[in-house]
Amino acid sequence: MRSDNQSIWGDPPKNFILLGVSDRPWLELPLFVVLLVSYVLAMLGNISIILVSRLDPQLHSPMYIFLSHLSFLDLCYTTTTVPQMLVNTGSSSKTISYSGCTIQYAIFHWLGCTECVVLAAMALDRYVAICEPLRYTIIMHRPLCQQLVAVAWLSGFGNSLVQVVLTVQLPFCGRQVLNNFFCEVPAMIKLSCADTAVNDTTLAVLVAFFVLVPLALILLSYGFIARAVLRIQSSKGRNKAFGTCSSHLVVVSLFYLPAIYMYLQPPSSYSQEQGKFISLFYSIITPTLNPFIYTLRNKDVKGALRRLLARIWRFCIR
Repeated sequence: MRSDNQSIWGDPPKNFILLGVSDRPWLELPLFVVLLVSYVLAMLGNISIILVSRLDPQLHSPMYIFLSHLSFLDLCYTTTTVPQMLVNTGSSSKTISYSGCTIQYAIFHWLGCTECVVLAAMALDRYVAICEPLRYTIIMHRPLCQQLVAVAWLSGFGNSLVQVVLTVQLPFCGRQVLNNFFCEVPAMIKLSCADTAVNDTTLAVLVAFFVLVPLALILLSYGFIARAVLRIQSSKGRNKAFGTCSSHLVVVSLFYLPAIYMYLQPPSSYSQEQGKFISLFYSIITPTLNPFIYTLRNKDVKGALRRLLARIWRFCIR
């Protein structure tokens, strides 16, 4: 796709150079090891969550429908960025093609916005489970869960489509060096040599909608949950209720805090040096930690994993 801007300022570059930590060569080997180990753990952890959520009859409740989609998102999230980072970190080539870069930030932003909505749907599920336990199965029926998931994926795709259409029209005037580990819309806006006011404003509005609105719903849900839990007389009941929500709260914090720092400021003014390491955190560390957070704090998931491993073991020794 070529725009009038690009015909004036020149064709888009064939490749971009992803700087990463090439200005700190001593960091490349440790970072490569961390990325490789984290990627393997993220793949194993998230695939395990998806398998047990689908195969174990005890995990067919709405919460695990959302959890399996969250794990699938994290699986795609890491696969979109980490293989390219491993190639760039482990070799002298630091390039990515223009089309590859476009596909990367398109998918990355699609998945990121989808995850915002899925996390809000999970908070709604916890609210109904704790505040309306007798009507839980009536309210959170399977068609509603599927509709919420569909809304999450479609709205994330719509946001990504808008961002891609605006970003591919930006001219770069021969600039090719992205001070990042992978392609992101804020980094592309920062690299452009044209007036990016429209891109800045559109990004700020969409991020405010997809980050702040779901976050407000999550906080509101947990406000009602906290009030309901504090009314429970037995300490055992309170601990159980808090235990079912703590994993989700940790995941929400790990996802939203970096996203708020990265995207709720004008892309033309954010620090790329800090931003690229924060991007590294939520693109690999958070998806790696999520399945372990849910597994370690959830007896149902741990039990399902044990049953799955037992089935695999019996199949192998036949």
